Amino acid sequence: MKKILIIGSLNIDMVIEVEHTPVVGETIMAQNMEMIPGGKGANQACAAGKLGADITILGAVGNDMYADIQMRSLSEANVDVSYIIRREKANTGLAVITVNKDGDNNIIVIAGTNATLSKEDIDNNVDLIKSCDIVIFQLEIPLNTVVYAAKIAKENNKTVILDPAPVPEKFPEELYQYVDIIKPNETELSMLTGVKDIDGNLETAVDIIRNKGVKDVIVTLGGNGVYISSEKNGSFIIPANKVDVVDTTAAGDAFTAAMAIVLAEGKDLKTAIEFANAVAAIVVTRKGAQFSIPELKEVLEYINLKEENG
Repeated sequence: MKKILIIGSLNIDMVIEVEHTPVVGETIMAQNMEMIPGGKGANQACAAGKLGADITILGAVGNDMYADIQMRSLSEANVDVSYIIRREKANTGLAVITVNKDGDNNIIVIAGTNATLSKEDIDNNVDLIKSCDIVIFQLEIPLNTVVYAAKIAKENNKTVILDPAPVPEKFPEELYQYVDIIKPNETELSMLTGVKDIDGNLETAVDIIRNKGVKDVIVTLGGNGVYISSEKNGSFIIPANKVDVVDTTAAGDAFTAAMAIVLAEGKDLKTAIEFANAVAAIVVTRKGAQFSIPELKEVLEYINLKEENG
């Protein structure tokens, strides 16, 4: 299997269960709070590790108990954590997540050490980038670092995958030319393109991204499935798996990682998306971020059962 590198964020998620999401000025009582390893980069790495990938993560944490929790979680998922940088004078990133009774979430991120990942850190790990085949990015680390690292990856003929979240107010247009696969959801696609009504203008919005040089655009549509616009495979929709949603945290991250794993095995994009759909379907039936991610055996059993039931 090809090697996968994730360059991105590592957080500790403070997940708060609420009856409903509070509006401005409203005070509500929470039902429960858990402290769970998270961060989009770490979630993707954890998913890839649990699913059997040859996976390494490059990122930064503090010298605190939150870092210890994160490192332990990733190591137990068979992720190579030897390239995670420990900062002495900054705190590990934190995310405060509210999850309502319908499984929908709102997230407030405190960047912490994620904001310190620099071009110098990338320069110090160029050999790591060169040794991997697929490099995955998100946008919870500095944008100039993402652009710089993506450019190096592309110059070295790596497959570059971008999960464009959170979408910044000013997206760096240069980044598109270094990306092979981009995976926004509907909201992110709207923010990236300025197209307001994605339901009625999905193809128009996707074409805007494709015209910037991205080969494959993968748009996750929640219960409506996944829309794929591919340079090689054309455009099509893969239906969603119908499940009872408990918590959508980390579903998108697990989807991205699962897709990358199948591509790393040399299989086609459609097969990769179908596998990623199955992984995400399992994730949303559970609470939490990394704790909700299944191992490969469970995913295969889920797929086999689904096929048997038609």
